[in-house]
Amino acid sequence: MYFRQMVYNDKNRNKPATFISESFSSIAAVLLSKYFYLGLFSLFIGIALNFASEIYLHNYMSEGKTLPMLSDLILDNLPFINVSVIYDVFCIFPVIFVLIYIVHKKDYNRIPFFLLMVGLFYIIRGIFIVLTPFGNPPMFAGSDSIFKGFSKYELGVYPSGHAGNIFMMFLLVKDSVYKKLILICLLTVIVALFLARGHYSIDVLSGLFFSYAIKAYGEKHFPMFELKKPPPDHS
Repeated sequence: MYFRQMVYNDKNRNKPATFISESFSSIAAVLLSKYFYLGLFSLFIGIALNFASEIYLHNYMSEGKTLPMLSDLILDNLPFINVSVIYDVFCIFPVIFVLIYIVHKKDYNRIPFFLLMVGLFYIIRGIFIVLTPFGNPPMFAGSDSIFKGFSKYELGVYPSGHAGNIFMMFLLVKDSVYKKLILICLLTVIVALFLARGHYSIDVLSGLFFSYAIKAYGEKHFPMFELKKPPPDHS
């Protein structure tokens, strides 16, 4: 009985060291993979393209041209409440949840796929917001002052980057607890976007459909970005 207790205590003491060792090995394998850098590159291109598209729309309007404001069945029947800080803050939480999820569930091998999917979403969004550009909904007051530094121009609405990005993270995580946490953030962001006139309803819904389609396409055509897990270290 005493011997069993000693073995049990030794195993418990070694758990943190084993967890750190396995995590380090998994992360090292990811960093050595070309797919990690391809995924990271796609994310960089997507973010850069969105900024470039916003600058293009700003210059477009600087020439005296206008972007059309649309009528919206949902927005037209909701009160305007400037809660932009809520949708900006609740966009940060899913990123934190995903990072915790990856470490908690040791899902390091899917990091390149995560990066690629989010990157592809933003690449497609950067194209679509200039293909048929809409003006911001009436009464839109812009982001809260603490978030103004992230984007000089707040132009380009279709599809919604807020809703689409969070829904992509919801689709990518496999654990039900993390899915529920991200879903709560998604619903909060959608409600706040409507109340603050951050997006038209078609932007939000299209953001969800775009994410679903991109993820389904990625699983079919880019399975190599989900790296094989390294064998466990029994030494």
